Amino acid sequence: MNPKFPLEDWMQAHQAQIEIVLDKQLSAGEQISSTRLLEAMRYATLGGGKRLRALLVYATGQALNAKNQNMDAAAAAVEMIHAYSLVHDDMPVMDDDDLRRGRPTCHKAFDEATALLVGDALQSLAFETLCQSALNPAQQVAMVNKLAQSAGVFGMAGGQAIDLESVGQKLDLNALQAMHKLKTGALIRASVVLGALSAGDCDQQTLARLERYADCIGLAFQVQDDVLDVIADTETLGKTQGADIALNKPTYPALLGLEKAQQKAVALIEKALGQLAELPFDTEALAALAQFVVKRSH
Repeated sequence: MNPKFPLEDWMQAHQAQIEIVLDKQLSAGEQISSTRLLEAMRYATLGGGKRLRALLVYATGQALNAKNQNMDAAAAAVEMIHAYSLVHDDMPVMDDDDLRRGRPTCHKAFDEATALLVGDALQSLAFETLCQSALNPAQQVAMVNKLAQSAGVFGMAGGQAIDLESVGQKLDLNALQAMHKLKTGALIRASVVLGALSAGDCDQQTLARLERYADCIGLAFQVQDDVLDVIADTETLGKTQGADIALNKPTYPALLGLEKAQQKAVALIEKALGQLAELPFDTEALAALAQFVVKRSH
């Protein structure tokens, strides 16, 4: 990775860009049925978060010379799916969290029924947004298919179900990694793939390397999340510190120990960078984001 790559400036520029795109998608239409629902959707989606998934769309798409409008649609869609998952994950029937991104969770700021509908509506809007892009029909179908798979029973939702079933259970390392490959990794992998698809043609060898890169940083992201749940404080995290420990969830520090968990995250990033090194185009942004995954404090 080029140590001179201006990651902070690059991130801020693209975080601002995705905020504009999401704000437009979440603006009141002429036939809006519930201004309260729209307000809650905006509350859950705008004004916070690292936007890592959107950043991965942009970094991948730019490496492959994708058009901005195509990347915008994909980045907005994946962020909406992520936002919906957080709203539902925070609810009392799931993790029962009071804080998200340093402020009350959606069901606390509004109510549980509204929060449930926020998740439902954001999920639908994500796919609508993909279908509004200027991409050709084949690209749109491929994107919709990838995002649907990554969000569903063989992706994020399936991983969340395993997570709930695993509370109080002892999982070995392979089982823990399999769970997080679905729960966290599937949507991160989808972000990279959607970025590639937004560029149009992408040969299978390139796509395979990008997917292996995404698998590594997706798992590293979860390992670092587990580490931060142990070592960071609530104010820094923007959510309740020690929540996973309190719920008796299986985590990497619990299984490996804190130091070995940190080492595992770094080793995964090295594997991710190794995949990028084999690609014949500019992957500086992707490499910098990989490093960010294990260096972040929240």
